[in-house]
Amino acid sequence: MALKTFRPTSPGLRHLVLVDRAQLWKGAPVKVLVEGKSKTGGRNNDGRITTRHIGGGHKRSYRLVDFRRRHFDVPGKVERIEYDPNRTAFIALIKYQDGQLAYILAPQRLAVGDQVVAGEKVDVKPGNAMPLAGMPIGTIVHNVELKPGRGGQIARSAGSFVQLVGRDSGWAVLKLNSGETRRVRAECMATIGAVSNPDHSNEVTGKAGRTRWKGRRPTVRSITMNPIDHPNGGRTNGGKHWATPWGKPTKGYKTRKNKSTDKYIIRGRQAKKN
Repeated sequence: MALKTFRPTSPGLRHLVLVDRAQLWKGAPVKVLVEGKSKTGGRNNDGRITTRHIGGGHKRSYRLVDFRRRHFDVPGKVERIEYDPNRTAFIALIKYQDGQLAYILAPQRLAVGDQVVAGEKVDVKPGNAMPLAGMPIGTIVHNVELKPGRGGQIARSAGSFVQLVGRDSGWAVLKLNSGETRRVRAECMATIGAVSNPDHSNEVTGKAGRTRWKGRRPTVRSITMNPIDHPNGGRTNGGKHWATPWGKPTKGYKTRKNKSTDKYIIRGRQAKKN
């Protein structure tokens, strides 16, 4: 997909850069694969704000995407590639030979009319899904499971991918874009190829209103506040470590607490370079 710029007929168009979605499906999504999605405004069931800077935004319907890919050995044809307002990647509508319809994450170089299939042993081409145990070393994959049967959890956003760099005693070794190297069970499913829409990171919003359409409310920098309003307020940059509004250290302070999965990480994303 190419990037699209605009003639500066208004200030909001002057710097606007969008992904050209002319090749995507123009109609509505498949009704049986859609469900309602309500807005929270960042509030929990007590009405208290638990996540700041959320509110407003355009109404959306949630597309039910198949992250598990457990419809084994039934070829499916790509009917169309669609825009999904709930994620940065595009999605593909698959019609299987038995008549079943499903949405999957669309990988790069997947086109309308292509065939995809999931199974224990399938061709290594974009859109096909198989266990990591059956893939050649060096394969680029996305939508990778962390536990067999749970569904893909790694590499699902636009342009992301993971590389299979090794196998050892029933484990598959993966290298992530962050630089982290970790292992997962070799029975875990993954989809061949990198996720579609790699130009998403090059988009320029152009105006504040477009950010509000996405459901994001304004964020005020803490250093511009007064000391009564924020620990970082009322000073220039220096003299105190950066903190959250609640006084906890931030900006580089390590907060990882999930020690139960440390054993799966071979090399951390912040490993020191010699």
